Amino acid sequence: MYPPYNCRPAPAATCQSRQPTRRSDTMLFDPARHEPLLHLEWDPEAASSMIERIVRTTERAFAGDSGWPLHPLDASPDDRDPVFNLYFGAGGVAWALHYLQAVGAVTLERSYADCIDGFVARNAAWLRSSGMKARDRASYLMGDTGLLLVDFTLRASPRSAEQLEQLISGNLDHPARELMWGAPGTMLASLFMHERTGEARWGELYRVSARALQAQLQWSATHECRHWTQELYGQTTAYLDAVHGFVATAAAIIQGRHLFEPEEWIRWQQYIVETVANTALCEGGRANWPALLYETKAQTRAQKTLMQFCHGAPGFVICLAALPARELDDLLIAGGEAAWDAGPLTKGSNLCHGTGGNGYAFLRLYERTHDERWLARARAFAMHGIAQTEAHTRHHGRMRYSLWTGDPGFAVYLWHCVRGKGGFPTLDFFRMDGGH
Repeated sequence: MYPPYNCRPAPAATCQSRQPTRRSDTMLFDPARHEPLLHLEWDPEAASSMIERIVRTTERAFAGDSGWPLHPLDASPDDRDPVFNLYFGAGGVAWALHYLQAVGAVTLERSYADCIDGFVARNAAWLRSSGMKARDRASYLMGDTGLLLVDFTLRASPRSAEQLEQLISGNLDHPARELMWGAPGTMLASLFMHERTGEARWGELYRVSARALQAQLQWSATHECRHWTQELYGQTTAYLDAVHGFVATAAAIIQGRHLFEPEEWIRWQQYIVETVANTALCEGGRANWPALLYETKAQTRAQKTLMQFCHGAPGFVICLAALPARELDDLLIAGGEAAWDAGPLTKGSNLCHGTGGNGYAFLRLYERTHDERWLARARAFAMHGIAQTEAHTRHHGRMRYSLWTGDPGFAVYLWHCVRGKGGFPTLDFFRMDGGH
């Protein structure tokens, strides 16, 4: 159990004004995971040219029923069969290609809308072969939900809407309690469907999902905050991060705040502020967050010092950028400064754990603060990411066809840098005009 809700506003949380709950026994990031920034002048024509190159190469690599070949960095040594999900499979690639066309960045050579039914069937077979349970087909990033949402976005299929309603309503008690597999992901899908259709049933599914998650919150007396546990991959953990953890769920709550009663939203906002403030690690005006609320034997020192979207400050900044309360502003800026100090990631230009994902933290800070230095930093990471994409393509002899972990996702980031605004794709928005 945890203390009763208190509606008093929380004080502003800053790295200067408060002691962190925990102080890291290492630096806030691991320099070995980063590389020096290439100080290249921002060139919107180079960005547009790379977008065009990624799209054309991706279209040429399309293999029909098999979607796109899996990149070695996304495959296990003994399994390189293609995948079809939203996260790193064909569904996400199709979404990215159609998004880039819808916003005017490119013109596609064909439509991929008629391929989604086949992707759903093949993804179900992939889940079975991976040992997942039947309920895992509801997963937003790895299962049917994300794929059906792509289908409805492209074709407004009533059948996809009905299947989505069944999947979302059946995923309320999934023990993962996180974005990729659990109710937070399907809650986000219901929000996107509500935005797309305006139908009351999607708003109600969103609220039911949120209330189920609220009932599952736990209280940490050690850190004086609320959190969820995740029963995931055979372990029980308490992640904080932007894929499996608290802050990714917070992003879905923040985006749908207009669907709550005022008091309900105020309560959620206090929960979010207290957990984020009480788990920050601060050093010298910089901030990061650990992947896990409670350390486990499986957690390595490296996991404590990750500085990327999926684990670390960039994901916190991105997930919290639309929070109306201003108490966390100094911490979010400190997180952005830490990501800038760390520099581009050695893992390439991708969104989940690469340079493009960290760049989105700068874009979102620019939108929140209107400080031009954040836009300049986002564009500096874009230019570095272009060089990384070229180098990785030469090294592997091919591009990486994936939304969250590959080049089509980076192409979306480049477009947002050209435009000077944009949210993280399929997290901040799903609709084809890119609104968020």
